[in-house]
Amino acid sequence: MTTPSHRPIFIVGCPRSGTTLLQQMLHCHPRIALPSETRFVHTSYDARHDFGDLERAENRRALGEWIAKGETTKFGALKIDPDATIEEVAAAPPTLGSAIATVFRGYARANGKPRWGDKRPSYIRRIGMLRRMFPDAQFVHLIRDGRDAVSSLNRMPWYDGDLFSATLTWRDAVDIGRRLTTRLGPETFYEFRYEDLVEDPERELTRLCAFLGEEYDPAMAEPQHHARRTVPQERRWHLRTHEAPNAGVVGAWARRLEDWEADLVEHVLAARLQRHGYGLSGRSRPASAHVTRFHRTAAHRWRARRTTAAKEAVLRAREPNPVVSRLSGPAVESVQS
Repeated sequence: MTTPSHRPIFIVGCPRSGTTLLQQMLHCHPRIALPSETRFVHTSYDARHDFGDLERAENRRALGEWIAKGETTKFGALKIDPDATIEEVAAAPPTLGSAIATVFRGYARANGKPRWGDKRPSYIRRIGMLRRMFPDAQFVHLIRDGRDAVSSLNRMPWYDGDLFSATLTWRDAVDIGRRLTTRLGPETFYEFRYEDLVEDPERELTRLCAFLGEEYDPAMAEPQHHARRTVPQERRWHLRTHEAPNAGVVGAWARRLEDWEADLVEHVLAARLQRHGYGLSGRSRPASAHVTRFHRTAAHRWRARRTTAAKEAVLRAREPNPVVSRLSGPAVESVQS
């Protein structure tokens, strides 16, 4: 019999690609606890120098307080005791990865499950960070038709970019995914399409479970029951999770994008769309001014990321502690099989 896996699971992708639906599906598995976005993994990593030497229990406690009671995190989404969590972090091994794993293990334990995960689309750009803390992690990259993802992202009230930056966000995600598929290999990095997931959830989730080393559970294909309890009405952009998985918004870009927008998006993403099995509609060639602006935006983003990478190299050289998690094994010893 195969030994059950306890590897952390991270869902990544371009925003508005169905990652919340997939998070709900995986949380419905009897062995996997995977909450909505918590926003303390990448932020605590970026602020790791602020907490000093984690060999000191008071510094670990300060880190725990920042995670559990800080104004910028969404620890409340876990619905676990913040004071107990702070004490667990203070007693954990003296690394940032151990502190974060302690929090998620507490969440998994509260849900009676041995395995934990996290979901944040932008983790697609932070795989290096996650692998530093959790070298045994598995990554699931959900891809959606770029035209649909861009048209949806550009309509979100919380999105502060424009069509050009949204288009780049999708392009960056699939380009990074292509590199990681080769670099990390089939036991660590898994890609599949949103359209296939909603067309045949059982088939796609069975394949995903095989990658994760888990048995498929039928409850995964009916995540709407869990979503109705956990996805609030005010997050109206996620309310489709209250419905049974369906293809209702596949191809919605054709009515959501203006002509010039559709022309641009399909043109600059054409090769990547086809590579992932999305047919082209034969749009007109976009105006040269729009193409120029897209490439100018891409160049600006490239320069910004080079600057960020240089700063990160300096921060890594000055770390007071290792960041790798020293915790492994199940969050709870006995769960429903």
